Amino acid sequence: MRTVFWVAVIIFLSDQATKYYVVHMLSLDRVLAINVWDPYFNLRMAWNYGINFGLLSLDSAEQREMMRWVLIGVALTIAAAVLWWIYREPGSLWHRIAAGFLVGGALGNVVDRVLYGAVADFINMSCCGVQNPYAFNIADIAVFIGAFGLVVLPHNEKAA
Repeated sequence: MRTVFWVAVIIFLSDQATKYYVVHMLSLDRVLAINVWDPYFNLRMAWNYGINFGLLSLDSAEQREMMRWVLIGVALTIAAAVLWWIYREPGSLWHRIAAGFLVGGALGNVVDRVLYGAVADFINMSCCGVQNPYAFNIADIAVFIGAFGLVVLPHNEKAA
């Protein structure tokens, strides 16, 4: 569990530090766009009230507020379930690292929802003439890597 904890802490702090820097120090919440290495890597402010790609972003303020707390509850439940699973069946080192990625990322986005009412997304990447309209953050990447790792990586040390 120590591995899961430390990976989660590193992911969580990395996510929150980058969000603080980009939103508050670079004032992306006001300037809305900063070209860093156009079109490959740019900063585009996007407040995500839903889940991936803005799915479940509702229109009215009342609906958004309700969905905010539902999504906080879902994220905390998933993080707790993953922690319980890894506690009961620790699995391989890679599995524990993947669990730490998922938990750290989920908690990073929970903090955003509590503080801002939405998740602060800002990384935008495009390539090869295709303009990507979506933005994401470190927590989103970590949740994806963690979930992918928990599904794909071997669970026990002998299989690794």
